[in-house]
Amino acid sequence: MKLLSATPSPYARKVRIALIEKGLPFDLVTEVPWDASTSTPRYNPLEKLPVLILDDGTSIYESSLILQYLELTHPRPRLLPTGVGGIIAARRVEVLCDGICDAIILLFWELKRPEAFRSHPWLARQRRKVDGGLNEVARLVGTREWAVGNAFGLADIAAGTLLRFLDIRFPELGWREKYPHLVGYSDRMETRPSFRQTTPRAQHFSDPVV
Repeated sequence: MKLLSATPSPYARKVRIALIEKGLPFDLVTEVPWDASTSTPRYNPLEKLPVLILDDGTSIYESSLILQYLELTHPRPRLLPTGVGGIIAARRVEVLCDGICDAIILLFWELKRPEAFRSHPWLARQRRKVDGGLNEVARLVGTREWAVGNAFGLADIAAGTLLRFLDIRFPELGWREKYPHLVGYSDRMETRPSFRQTTPRAQHFSDPVV
C-alpha cells in the first residue's frame, strides 16, 4: 500500500500510527496538498490528504474511512473495543478530535488573510469550537491511562494526535497549562514507537491559498 501524507496533518498521522500499530507495510509519500504540484487530485477528487492507495490502485480517502477499512480488513490488533458502547465512546473521541482539528485549520487559514479581510465573528466561532471540544475531550479522557476502556486504541490515537497538533498549529492556546492532567497522557502517548516514528513537522507551501 501507499499512503499520501502531509507532515503536519493530524489526520494523516492517525492513519500512519494505525498502520504501524497493525504492523502493515506501506510506502509513505509526503506532499504539500496546497501546492499545484501535488498529485492528490489524481487520487481524491476532494483534494484532501490522507489517501491510502491499495495494491490494485483503488484509493481510500478521509482518515475515518481509512481507519475503518484497516479495522475491517486487518482486525488484529484491535483498535476499537468489542461492544457497541465502547465503539461509540471511541468514535465520539475521534469525532471531537477531528472537529477540533478542523476548527484549528480554519483559524490558521483565516489568520493568513490580511487583517482588513479577516472575519472576527468567524474566528470567534472557530475558537469556541476548539475550546468547547477540547474541554469535552479533557473530560472524557480524565485521568485514566487510556481514553476508552483498558487498552490502547483509536481514541488514544485521535486524542494523542490532536494534543501534539495543538503544540504545532495553536501553541498560543496553552492547553498544557489549562489541562495539566492531559500533559502526562500526551507525553505517554508520544513514547509509543508508532508515535515516535510519526512526529509531526510544519510544512512550507509555495502557492497562495488565501
